[in-house]
Amino acid sequence: MEACSLTVPGAPSPSYVKGLYSFGLMETNFYDQAEKLAKEALSLNPADAWSVHTIAHIHEMRAEVREGLDFMQRSEAHWKDSDMLACHNYWHWALYLIEKGEYEAALTIYDDHILPSLQASGTMLDVVDTCSMLYRLQMEGVSVGDRWQAVLPVTRKHTRDHVLLFNDAHFLMASLGARDTQTTQELLTTLQDVSESPGENCQHLLARDVGLPLCQALVEAEDGNPDRVVELLLPIRYRLVQIGGSNAQRDVFNQLLIHAALKCGAGTHRNVARSLLMERDALKPNSPLTARLIRKAASVHLLQ
Repeated sequence: MEACSLTVPGAPSPSYVKGLYSFGLMETNFYDQAEKLAKEALSLNPADAWSVHTIAHIHEMRAEVREGLDFMQRSEAHWKDSDMLACHNYWHWALYLIEKGEYEAALTIYDDHILPSLQASGTMLDVVDTCSMLYRLQMEGVSVGDRWQAVLPVTRKHTRDHVLLFNDAHFLMASLGARDTQTTQELLTTLQDVSESPGENCQHLLARDVGLPLCQALVEAEDGNPDRVVELLLPIRYRLVQIGGSNAQRDVFNQLLIHAALKCGAGTHRNVARSLLMERDALKPNSPLTARLIRKAASVHLLQ
């Protein structure tokens, strides 16, 4: 960090260096150090969206919902016009609302900020934000209406890309949500193809053992086969870090596994639900979303 104090012509502003570094610290669970550095960056430049992003993540990972909402509201004017991260910061804002169970407010952010950004930019970060948010809401039992239909034209163009397995899974959410079986099958078939001839592509090398099971789990969830979802996801859940995305972004797959385990008929898989919920509560205490899931588990006699 000594470099942050140097002034070099043409070099990035120290605030941005601190912001990027703070995100790396946060993603490796050094939350206190990350928060300190991000706040230092914001004191230099309140419009540093990377540092806003870091603090949004920290509040998310600590389930500090009220603090997160307060921070996003106070700082919005500084980052709302940021080219790359404005939409993503609104996504984080919406995550706090989903965590609280304020679904209509989350959908308002989606309709007012997230979808318009996707349609204007088509960037990959906006793609995964839109897909992840709609999928999380659906898992919470929220009807998203025909919103998937507006996302599909953007995601469908990337069906054969297979650049990042994390992205592939989100494209699949869109085709499944929009009930586009042809695009769904095309994605699965071409992903199978690259898994059989991966060359030295690290993501293609992961496709057989991680990417395909993950994508098939999404399909099985859509088809109403929760036991199969657990069979596919449970063995790979510690390998999902390899597919890309942040801890907060990949949490959509943790939630999918828990929701599936809660719906399982098999007693063994219901025990999995209990264990996953206890783990989640220990790692992220005071989470309203986890509390809702625990109540749901109790209602089906899992925790009695």
